[in-house]
Amino acid sequence: MDTQEPQEVQPASAQSQPGDHQAETQPVDASTAPSQESLPAQASETPAPGGETSPVEAQPSGADLDALPGAASEEGDVPAGTPWRMLAVIGVLTLIIIASMSAIGGCFAGRSIVAGGKATQIAQEVKKQFDLGVNDMQATKYDLARQRLEWVIEHNPNYPGATDLLAKILLLLNTTATPTVAPTPTVTATPDMRSIEELFTQAQQLLFAGEWANAIDTLLQLRKDAPDYRAVDVDGMLYIALRNQGVNKIKTADLEGGTYDLALAEKFGPLDVEARSFREWAELYITGASFWEIDWPKVIQIFRELWQIVPYLSDSSGWTVTDRLRIGLTRYGDQLALAGEWCQAQEQYQAALELSPDPGLEPTAAFAVDQCGGGGRGRDRSTEIPGTPPIEVTPTAGPPPESTPVPTATTQPPPGTPYP
Repeated sequence: MDTQEPQEVQPASAQSQPGDHQAETQPVDASTAPSQESLPAQASETPAPGGETSPVEAQPSGADLDALPGAASEEGDVPAGTPWRMLAVIGVLTLIIIASMSAIGGCFAGRSIVAGGKATQIAQEVKKQFDLGVNDMQATKYDLARQRLEWVIEHNPNYPGATDLLAKILLLLNTTATPTVAPTPTVTATPDMRSIEELFTQAQQLLFAGEWANAIDTLLQLRKDAPDYRAVDVDGMLYIALRNQGVNKIKTADLEGGTYDLALAEKFGPLDVEARSFREWAELYITGASFWEIDWPKVIQIFRELWQIVPYLSDSSGWTVTDRLRIGLTRYGDQLALAGEWCQAQEQYQAALELSPDPGLEPTAAFAVDQCGGGGRGRDRSTEIPGTPPIEVTPTAGPPPESTPVPTATTQPPPGTPYP
C-alpha cells in the first residue's frame, strides 16, 4: 500500500483559480486596490487531518481594534473625548467666577446706595427738626425747642442758624424758669459767698443789660464754685457774652482784645458771619500796621482793601483806615519823589488828596505835576541855567503812629451813618 505524502496546502489567496492559470500577473493600481483595512476579515481554512478543512477565526485588523469601545489612543492611552470634558469643567468654573464677581459688585453697589439714602434721610430729618424747633420757640415751648436744636447740632454742627437760635432759647428758658430779679450786690474785695442760684440769676440780668464783662466774671465765678451746675446753660451764656464783648471791642478800637475774646467764644461754639467778619477785619488792620514805615506799597494794598469795607475802623492810636491809607499814599509819594519818579509820585499824592483835602500836601503835589510834565517823564534839566541848585523835596510830615490825630471830618463817620 503506497503511502501518500501529504500535499502542501496553499493559502486560498495563493491558489490559482480555474481558467486563469495561464494569465500573467498584471500590475494593480494602488489607488484603486482595496486596502487591507477596508476588507472584511476573512476566515481562513486550514487543512485538518483526513483532508478536511476547518475554519480558523480571523483576527481583527488594526482599524477594527481602534474602533472597539474603550480602545486607548496611541498618545498616553488617554480615552477619546477627554478634551471636551475638560472644556466643560473650565466653562462651569468660569461661570461660577463671573457669578461671584457679579454678586460682590452688587453688594458694594447696594451698600453705597443705602449709605447715600441714609445721608439724605438724615439731612431731611435735620431740616424738619430745625423747622419744628422754630415753631416750638414761637409757641413758647422752649424746652422742646431746645431738645430739637440740640439734636440738629449733634447731627449737623454747621447747620445755618442752629447755634444762634439755641443760645437764644437757652437764655429765654433760663429767664422763664427764674423770673425773680435779684438786686445787684455791691462789688467788694471779699470772696463772693452768694448762693449758686443767685450767681446764675445775676449773670442772666447782666446779659440782658449788655454788661458783658461783668456777666463773664459772674459766670466764671459760678463755674469755679459749682463746675457741674447747669453746665450747658453756663457755656451758652459765656458764648453770648464773649462774642458780643469781642465785637464791641473791635468797634471801639481794641482790636487785639476783641480778637482774643472772639477766639475764646469760638471754643464754646462756631462764630456767626458778623463776628467772623469783624475778626478778619481786625486781623487785617493789625497786619497792615505791622508794615508801617517798612513797606509802603504793602501798607497801601492792605488799607485800600479795608477802606472799601470799613473805612472808619481804627486801632488804639485813633487812626482810622482812611487815615492810614492817606498817610501811606503820601509817604510812598515822598519815597518815589526822592528817587526821581515824579510821575508815580504825583499819582500817589493825587490819590491821597482824593481821600481828604490836605493844604500841606497840595504844594508838593503841584510840584510833582510840574516835574512830571507831559507824557509821564520828568523835567528835562538840559534847559536849566547852569549853576542853579536843584530843588529838594521835603517829605510831607505826618503824625507819628503813637500820637492821636486831631479829629477831622474824615476820621469819624458823618452823623446818621451806621457803623459798617
